[in-house]
Amino acid sequence: MEEDKNNEIDMGIVKISDEVVGVIAGLATTEIDGIVGMSASLVGGITQILSGKKNLSKGVKVNVNENSAAIDLYVVVKYGVRIPDVAVKVQENVKRAVESMTGLDVSAINIHVQNVMIPKTEEINDDVEE
Repeated sequence: MEEDKNNEIDMGIVKISDEVVGVIAGLATTEIDGIVGMSASLVGGITQILSGKKNLSKGVKVNVNENSAAIDLYVVVKYGVRIPDVAVKVQENVKRAVESMTGLDVSAINIHVQNVMIPKTEEINDDVEE
């Protein structure tokens, strides 16, 4: 069994780009209830407007080393959620997704809450009526 593993390694290298890890982390983040979206930097927002392409790694900064990755996530949360609970769920989901898809060890996932999204008045009225 060990011999087969060595033969696979000798066939060449597999390099996973920071952008691929960023897309995986961004998608895994938005799956969590309480996350409204990702916060783009000024440069990223302008690039998205000019190119017309949706940037799936928006609000994600990744630093990939040889066998590990450190990830910074810039998020917008929904008003009324308990931010520490949402952050832990995001960290767990991102870690699981990145490690299972890439084989990299995730050394750190830093959550930066950039904004809180307040629901529209229609949504508030619906909640009051229920």
